[in-house]
Amino acid sequence: MSKRPRGKDVTTKVIRTQVSGGDQREHAQPIYLTSSFLFDSAEHARALFAGDKEGNIYSRYGNPSVDEFVERMCVLEGTPDGVAVASGMSAIFTPLGALLNSGDHVLAARSVFGSTHQIMTRILPRWGIDHSYFDIGRPESIGDHVRPSTRICIIESPSNPALDVIDIEWLSAFCREREIILLVDNVFATPIIQAPYSLGADLVMHSATKYIDGHGRGIGGIVLGRKPLIEEIRLFARHTGPAMSPFNAWMFSRSLETLSVRVEAHSERALALAEHLESHPEVELVRYPHLPSHPQYDLARRQMCMGGGIVTLVVRGGAERGSRFLDSLELVSHSANLGDTRSIATHPASTTHSSLTDEEREAVGILPGMIRISVGLEAVADVIEDIDQALTASA
Repeated sequence: MSKRPRGKDVTTKVIRTQVSGGDQREHAQPIYLTSSFLFDSAEHARALFAGDKEGNIYSRYGNPSVDEFVERMCVLEGTPDGVAVASGMSAIFTPLGALLNSGDHVLAARSVFGSTHQIMTRILPRWGIDHSYFDIGRPESIGDHVRPSTRICIIESPSNPALDVIDIEWLSAFCREREIILLVDNVFATPIIQAPYSLGADLVMHSATKYIDGHGRGIGGIVLGRKPLIEEIRLFARHTGPAMSPFNAWMFSRSLETLSVRVEAHSERALALAEHLESHPEVELVRYPHLPSHPQYDLARRQMCMGGGIVTLVVRGGAERGSRFLDSLELVSHSANLGDTRSIATHPASTTHSSLTDEEREAVGILPGMIRISVGLEAVADVIEDIDQALTASA
């Protein structure tokens, strides 16, 4: 049973949204760590399985802890429905598995995550599903890649790791005219900064592992959007099994209560770091959506209320200098995750996007000396000091 909260501000609504497992609601949601639920009678079981009655059957189908997380994310993203899954990549693959048929075509921004690229190039072709990439920096070129069989368009905005931004409202209208489903990866922006569904996107996905959790603890993902599409995705997920752990769902729900204040703090610190690095002599390039030097700065300011917590820089000296820089960090962590309370540095070319060829990386702006910084919640002066000393030590 869902309790729709009063209050106008989305932050208030998220904190006050509750899904109860029974008639009496708890002030703090418990964790429903159970694989299955009891039936009152044979008729009760029949009615639940037939869909004649709402209720819990089995945690692969649904669980009150997972339901609360989904409900809260729907409030944040302004969507009517959603499905929680086991990981961020499940949140990419599950809609593709649910909505695509052999002979369909997927259109994607070239600057998608490395594992998404692997799905496009190595997994979907086994089932007769083709794909094309378009340049997110040249959105006018997208029409050259549309086919009669194009069923889904996938984008990240801002993209990982080059932080390219595309006009979601324009792209939504483009896709709608051609009956193409638009799926937006909103991980970097979070629903606090950007609301793709309100801009016309059909589906929005998150790796809850990142900012939704915010503490580097659990793995999870979620797909949100139009109800008819979500119903198809839910059916596929129930029978293929990428269910979210009730414990992780409970943990993510608790984290959502602080998401807005965390994202604001991440963004403030990231902007300060980006402004500092722009004038650093050992840095060739800095990318941050709310820096005036960003190529889509005006769009980013219009579409994103903050710049987010990710800063991308290119160190002088290429990949070898980048490796020395990472090895010289003393405070900032070297890890493949992001969105943590702790600042994290990553070399995309040799890690998250290592499956791409040199030419493919160059096409999406992933240079050999590129470093992605996920700015945490430490005092930004300490983060800047560590990055400065690593730049000096690696020279």
